[in-house]
Amino acid sequence: MIAWILLAAVVAILTYIRLAPSDVDRWHRPIEARESKTFEGGAIRVIDARPDTLTRVNEAATDLPRTQVLAGSVAEGRVTYVTRSRLMGFPDYTTVEQQGDTVKLYARLRFGRSDMGVNAARLERLVKAAQP
Repeated sequence: MIAWILLAAVVAILTYIRLAPSDVDRWHRPIEARESKTFEGGAIRVIDARPDTLTRVNEAATDLPRTQVLAGSVAEGRVTYVTRSRLMGFPDYTTVEQQGDTVKLYARLRFGRSDMGVNAARLERLVKAAQP
C-alpha cells in the first residue's frame, strides 16, 4: 500500500512539473548583470553585439530541441524561452536581450538547485551561434 502511495506522489509531482504554468512576470524580466558568470542553477553571459546578434541568437534558440518562446520578441529587444528536459520535462528559462552593443543571456532552472551545467552549456551554444 505504501508503494502505491509513493508512486502516486511521484506521478503527481512529475505531472505538476510538466504542467505548471510559467509566470511571464517572474521569468521575462530585464537582465541586471553586467558581466558573465556561472552559478549552481544557471549562467549569465554578456557579449559584444552587432545589430543582428539578437536575431542570430533567437534563430539558434528556437532551433533548440523542446524550446519555445515564453514572451517577448526580437523587435522588443528581449525574448524569454522555456526549454524542457527530455525525460522529465523540467523547465529551464533563458532570457536574451540586446542593449545597444551588448547582448545579455541569462539561463536558469525553475525546480531544484543544480542544473549540472546544462544552462551554461546552452548559453555557450547560443553565444557561438551569435558569432558571424
